[in-house]
Amino acid sequence: MGDVPADRGARPAERGDRRPPQPYGPVTEMRLTRRSPLQGGPVAYAVLIGATLMFVFPFYWTLVAASRTNSELSAATPALTPGPNLFHNIGEALQQAAIGTALWNSLIVATAVTAGVVLSSTLAGFAFAKLRFRGRGLLLAVTVGTMMIPPQLGVIPLFMVIVRMDLQNKLPAVILPSLVSAFGVFFMRQFLIQALPDELIEAGRVDGASALRIFFSIVLPVARPGMAVLGMLTFMATWNDFFWPIVALSSQNPTVQVALKSLGQGYVPDQSIVMAGTLLGTLPVLAVFALLGRQIVGGIMQGAVKG
Repeated sequence: MGDVPADRGARPAERGDRRPPQPYGPVTEMRLTRRSPLQGGPVAYAVLIGATLMFVFPFYWTLVAASRTNSELSAATPALTPGPNLFHNIGEALQQAAIGTALWNSLIVATAVTAGVVLSSTLAGFAFAKLRFRGRGLLLAVTVGTMMIPPQLGVIPLFMVIVRMDLQNKLPAVILPSLVSAFGVFFMRQFLIQALPDELIEAGRVDGASALRIFFSIVLPVARPGMAVLGMLTFMATWNDFFWPIVALSSQNPTVQVALKSLGQGYVPDQSIVMAGTLLGTLPVLAVFALLGRQIVGGIMQGAVKG
């Protein structure tokens, strides 16, 4: 056998090659130049901007219509910029309907219903998701099946119950029938099945905790992202509800949607006054979403990462 050069196994620097080592190979450089699938391009940004403008335009048009006169809105070429009559139209809306009382009533109703739905749905969702008891599947099927029944079918019997309880034209008539939600129960069950590990519940049971102690100490911290989303959806649905409040309440003690019905009445409805009242009824919902939207999205992402 021939002699093997002594520097065959040496590194390039030891053989006299003083060139700096290349940090990336050809394959690695090609991978680095390839765009990440999570990085958006010009088309993605254009679609997002277009979708944002499409969703923002109705709110902008509400502001424009609330600041114009009815004749300007009825023109062949309506104005597309806000006018000088915003505060005048808001004042007219406040005089024509009890908007202030309606805003306060809607805030009370939406807050009470949201708290009741979130608490009851989390309790029931935890029971259906993690507890074992006889008839669990049947009860869940019945609960989900109630969502298929049109709410209009229960208006007459529900109104008869409200009258017998002497709650007509009172806020409890709107709050009590909405404290439990079949959708909320199903939503929280699906969320807790994925987000709540069985090991946490078993650890609580080993430590001697009861079911309620496990719920308040273990389930609630894990369920906060789902509760935040359910609370936002419930608050907005309750705030915008019109059908049952107009049946159960009167124009002297209305919610926002009932009060808006009495705006701009006449032979020619004044759309500017209606839009001014609609703007007043929309601002609280936008404020709540602006304050809590980031926290809700952050909670969802935090729960997804931890899960």
